[in-house]
Amino acid sequence: MRTRRGASGWLFGLAVVATVGLLVLSLTVGVYDITGSEDGWRMFAITRVPRTISLVLAGAAMSMCGLLMQLLTQNRFVEPTTTGTTEWAGLGLMLVYLLSPGASIFVRMLGAIAMAFLGTFVFFLFLRRVALKSSLIVPIVGIMMGSVVGAVSSYIALRFDMLQQLGIWFAGSFTSVVRGRYELLWIVLIVTVVVFIVADRFTVAGLGKDIATNVGVDYDRVILLGVAMVSIATGVVTVVIGSLPFLGLVVPNIVSMIRGDNLRGNLPWVCLLGIAVVTLCDLIGRTIIQPFEVPVSLILGVFGAVFFVFLVLWQQRRA
Repeated sequence: MRTRRGASGWLFGLAVVATVGLLVLSLTVGVYDITGSEDGWRMFAITRVPRTISLVLAGAAMSMCGLLMQLLTQNRFVEPTTTGTTEWAGLGLMLVYLLSPGASIFVRMLGAIAMAFLGTFVFFLFLRRVALKSSLIVPIVGIMMGSVVGAVSSYIALRFDMLQQLGIWFAGSFTSVVRGRYELLWIVLIVTVVVFIVADRFTVAGLGKDIATNVGVDYDRVILLGVAMVSIATGVVTVVIGSLPFLGLVVPNIVSMIRGDNLRGNLPWVCLLGIAVVTLCDLIGRTIIQPFEVPVSLILGVFGAVFFVFLVLWQQRRA
């Protein structure tokens, strides 16, 4: 047992070194000449440092959200973009912009969080009321609900000439991240700490209401807390970055395949791998057609879709 823990510690240390290497590479990649320009280091502090910090916070938060939702629903295909949570957050963002065009980014964030909470709560309520025979039906229901909400957002955008803003919000990208515009992302760090503290209760709640109640856990309250944590993290990331599709699907499943299912044990690995994946995809997006950039959501979408198909085939083979 001690040997296994030692090997796991070494492996985690190597993963930390590799992820830090990617983050250092992220600081050095860009069109602007940092070392050759007179204001190069000022631009470095204004753009590249905030961008790299955002990669860390957003990657860890969305991966953690996927892990938490999969645990609470006992379904490996569930994450914020397959349950409609991201689309609800986008609708909230749009409604705030429509009702109060001059609202601050903090007020927009509150609107996104409120609608993300409502949408995620409706999704969980649906799962409790309807018994679904196949695990694949769950994400399909979530994607359908998200499509309906997305259609409502598109109608509002067309009706009030906001289609360009809608496209920008949903094309998840770190291009616009600069100093003074990303600091709200630090909220997701608090959410991650709370999830880690309450990890054992989430794990028990994931076993079902009967088991959770028998061991003295208030099942409904824990589920509500989980929905709130996912909604806050998704709302903040949607406002600052946009949609990061499939990140919460890919990362927790890779970790679970290797380490098994344990929220507290897997959480550091999920956060670390989430940071590495989103940083790698962002680097690809920044270099593939330089001097232009491809939104990281496109790279994640392609990678995530391939992994989704692999996961379906893998589960069928195990069954």
